[in-house]
Amino acid sequence: MKKIMMVFLTVFTMLGLLAGCSSNNSSESGSAEGKGVTLTLLHRWPNEPFKGYFDAAIKEFQKEHPEVNFNVISVLNEDYKQKINVQLSSDTPPDIFFTWAGEYGNKFIRDGQALDLTDYAPEGGKWEDTVIPSTLKPFMSEEKVYGAPILMDVRMMAYNKEIFEKLNIAPPQTWNEFMEVLKTIKKEDITPLGLGNKAPWNGGLYMTSLNQRIVAPEVLAADNNRLTGTFTDPGYVKALEKLQELVPYMNEHPNALSREEERSLFVNGQIAIMPLHTIEFPYVKDAQFEWGTFNFPTIEGGKGKESVVTGAPEGFMVSSKTKHPELAAEFLRFLTSQKMAEKWVETTDVISTTKGAVTKENASPIMVDVIKEVEESDDMVIWLDTALEGKIFQPYLSGIQELLNGEKTPEQVMKDVQKAATEVRESAK
Repeated sequence: MKKIMMVFLTVFTMLGLLAGCSSNNSSESGSAEGKGVTLTLLHRWPNEPFKGYFDAAIKEFQKEHPEVNFNVISVLNEDYKQKINVQLSSDTPPDIFFTWAGEYGNKFIRDGQALDLTDYAPEGGKWEDTVIPSTLKPFMSEEKVYGAPILMDVRMMAYNKEIFEKLNIAPPQTWNEFMEVLKTIKKEDITPLGLGNKAPWNGGLYMTSLNQRIVAPEVLAADNNRLTGTFTDPGYVKALEKLQELVPYMNEHPNALSREEERSLFVNGQIAIMPLHTIEFPYVKDAQFEWGTFNFPTIEGGKGKESVVTGAPEGFMVSSKTKHPELAAEFLRFLTSQKMAEKWVETTDVISTTKGAVTKENASPIMVDVIKEVEESDDMVIWLDTALEGKIFQPYLSGIQELLNGEKTPEQVMKDVQKAATEVRESAK
């Protein structure tokens, strides 16, 4: 009997110790039952300098909100797209999560996974008082704000100033001027234009700009909507024909060239012009020549607005299931504040969406010129592969590759896109 009693005592003692350990772990994790509350932040930057920025931002935020603990989950781009779907479908979705603009973010709004942030605007005003309005628009639905843009990536045409000065040519503003510039450069036995389309999204970005310049904005808006898209406007075929016009002036075998190889050709002075994203500016800093940028040329007879820039904001949404909406929104207000936006530019060399965050003191002259153009633009047209549902942009991008290879005509490419759009419309009913 004594032996049995000793066994029971030992078991009860061990259970008590395990219970004590469980309680300590819960307290140390910063749960609501322990020290304050915990916000889970899910983003796509486990690498530097971005990780360092968010680590520092959290510490700064906690100075004003010591009761808030953070559980940070960071995953690189491709893995993130899988991770976010799993996380949001769980019983404990992240309080704050990263999203791209366009259809990628719209699905979170449609599915009721994103919190309406309209009434959580900074300092009781409106979000557009703080961030550049054209970057906020892609995070809105029915005039309500569902996301806070933090950064923007703008696509400009970068050009080798030495080549332009040598040939006495100026950055073109119209398509006809652009074609004359390309012809002049090619006569000098220099490759005028770059395209690395091994990853087909790059060709899709050319089409993003071409479609915007040619197709009327209301038609683009209707076609970007999964419920109304038809892609039957003849402007889409004309845009693909314009891409064909550029092929003789591009590097050979664009579908076999990677984006990184395209940049290297530009940095080494082997191509004179390439579309360059502002987030890629640091990658061309070793160029041994001065370079500049110009906006994608307007197209004579096109129906698109002239001053629109190609680019996309990226930012954060708050889960509609969060238990701490005010604190989560407060963190987004903090990230978009002037102080933290300027630190973002200084730390990452990437454009902030906050008004006045890019200055002569914290950014390069080229970056300052770009942000000025963005602030003066009518709107921002976002990437083809984020504006459209996957079932539509996939045949679009593969069709562009086949067009570049001479395997399909513009009409054939658009027939495939129209078929996909019809299937998406019918499935969405």
